This record gives sequence, C-alpha cells and structure tokens, in this order.
Amino acid sequence: MGNCCRRPAKCAHASSTHFSVQSDRTKPPSKANKDSTSSSQHTPFGTLNKILVSSKSDISASNSVKDFSFNDLKNASKNFRSESLLGEGGFGCVFKGWLDENTLAPTKPGTGMVVAIKKLKTESFQGHKEWLAEVNYLGQLHHENLVKLIGYCSESENRLLVYEFMSKGSLENHLFKKGVQPITWATRMSIAIDVAQGISFLHSLDANVIYRDLKASNILLDSDFKAKLSDFGLARDGPTGDNTHVSTRVVGTRGYAAPEYVATGHLTPKSDVYSFGVVLLELLSGRRAMDDEKAGGVEETLVDWAKPFLSDNRRVLRIMDTRLGGQYSKKGAQAAASLALQCLHTDPKNRPLMTDVLAALERLPTSKDIPRTPSPRVEYHIMKHSSNPGHTHKATAGATNLV
Repeated sequence: MGNCCRRPAKCAHASSTHFSVQSDRTKPPSKANKDSTSSSQHTPFGTLNKILVSSKSDISASNSVKDFSFNDLKNASKNFRSESLLGEGGFGCVFKGWLDENTLAPTKPGTGMVVAIKKLKTESFQGHKEWLAEVNYLGQLHHENLVKLIGYCSESENRLLVYEFMSKGSLENHLFKKGVQPITWATRMSIAIDVAQGISFLHSLDANVIYRDLKASNILLDSDFKAKLSDFGLARDGPTGDNTHVSTRVVGTRGYAAPEYVATGHLTPKSDVYSFGVVLLELLSGRRAMDDEKAGGVEETLVDWAKPFLSDNRRVLRIMDTRLGGQYSKKGAQAAASLALQCLHTDPKNRPLMTDVLAALERLPTSKDIPRTPSPRVEYHIMKHSSNPGHTHKATAGATNLV
C-alpha cells in the first residue's frame, strides 16, 4: 500500500508521480469545507463522486479559476492523444493543451496559450483527495513562486487540473538527467531563493500552510529558470494557537521527509525546512536525495552521506557537483552548505525559520564573475555513484514513497 509505478517526469508538470495512501484529511484553507471534507474520509470513491457532482461546496477556489467542461479539455489536448503526453505517474497523466488567452476556449495546437492538463485516474480514491486539495489551495493562493492554477474539471467521474505550462520542466531533470546542460551556480542559488520565497509565503499565512512534499520533481522552471512550487496534493494547514504540531499519517517521499515526522507523524513548518535542506544539498552536490543503488545492502540517503562534510569548511567542497567545473563561489558554497546543515538539524526546534533561511540565501555571493574553484577529490564513503566523478549516478524512476 502506498507504492505505485513511477516514471521520470518527461516535461513540465509531470511532477505528480507519487501517491501514498493517507488516512488524515487534507485540509483546504477554507474552514467552511471542514465538515463536508471530513465526512467523506471513508466514503467509497463512487459515492464521493456523486456527492461532488451534485454539489461543489467542497471546492473553495476563487472566481479567477475556471470550471472547464470535460469536452473543452478533451479538445484542448487533442483528445488526450499520446503525442500530447508530457508525463505520467500515480495521479494519472499530464498532457499539453492549447487555450485562447482571453476566453480560455480550446484552440488548435500551436495557437493560443500552452497549458498543462493533469488528468486523474478514475479509479484513484486517494488521487481525488489530492486533486481536491490542489484545487482548494492553488485556487486561493497566488504567489510568483507557486505554479498558477488556471482551472479544473469535475464532470461525472472526470477530475482534471489545468496549470500554466512551465517550459523548462522540473529541477529534477536539470540536476540528474543525462544529456541535460548543467545549470550554473548562480542559477542554482536563484532557484533556491525562489523555493525559499514560496515556502516562506505558505508559512506566513494565517493557516500556516505546510507544503509537505518539497522535492526536486515538484519544483518547476519557466523559460527563465524561475522556480515555482507545484503539486499541492499533500499540503495541509499547520498548527495554530497553542498547538505545536498536527498529527498525520506519514506520506511523502523517502529521503526528503523530516526524521521526526517519519517517526511520529508530527508535522510542523520545520518539516518543510528539513526538506528544503535536502533540496539545497541536491543543488550543491548534483546528487539525488536517495541513491538508486544499495552499497553492501545498506541504503544511504544524501543527508547521511553529506553531513560529515558540511561542518568542515575545508572538506565541504568535496560534495560539490563536479559538473559545475569549479565555477562557483567558494565562500558562497561554504555558506550554503552551512545553511543546509542548519536546516537538517535532527531537532526541529533548532532549525531556522524559512524567513531566516531566505534572508541567509539572499546574502550569498551572486556575482557572475566567479573565480574558478579547483575541483576537489570526492570521497564516496558508502554511497555509490558513477565511477566517473564527472557524471551523476544512474537516474531512477523516482524516489521511494513513505508508507
């Protein structure tokens, strides 16, 4: 339970490739939805469909989000043909579509505005809960570092989402996919700042929203490499008042989830801070959060491998992505590594707030005139990688889901 066949995202908005069954209710920001959502927690999928078809009270999206007909999205995506497929995963498939920029009516391929259309598998009950969470969160929350939800479709048993098209695809592809031009140090740090801005925005809301699924495949890039958070299916409201945490069933992706959340199911904004630390390590090292191979039968995370280097300014450069060719600021790399170490503290109380993380990132050197830093000899320890240090290890179909 909780695992599904995962394939690498082929292009923009194929980020929803994981799916773990969770028993806790995903809470949308609207308090008005509380009763109707929780009452359907154990409702069979067919019954839940009937409820949502007869009444859309569960959907609290703003008026700026369009309610599409299934036929419109069918026409916009060329009848969901294979040549329009961008990617697929546990949620379903993601297709490229075209809409008129003003009326949002379907247009001929190659004309109008390009969009990404995510189509839910009809047999997926958990996928419906994630679909509803995405509509409610992205339908109300607007920020330059959150992907824009253009509309949705809830017609009969069909559940679809329509997003802005992010032409550069996911950060995962740019860091780990073979044959892709390595992104520069300055771009990597800019992406880190974008992600930190998005998470800081969520944590600053009255609902104290916890993203809960921060990972490289959920960070999408536009034509200018501006990063935006996508896939809000696992997001939920955080603790408020005197509450220190919310208790949930553990869901997410192994290698990114905070250890205390995995151990206890206690979720706080500091859980996102830990996941950010993992993503920051991926940006620095060019290595995945989880290795795709087992060395001596022991599975080691990127965090376990990198931590011995992070507290030593002389040794920390050994974790740097060799594909950078030494073109990065030595002081900037050391400062970023130190920040990652703070985010990855085993005690969540000792992790910084995301606003503090953002401030620290904005102080990092960003000059394009970066002196060449000699590439250090890399110590591999237990975590196995390609014998050629100039290449990342073999890409997997996706990180293992937590259950």
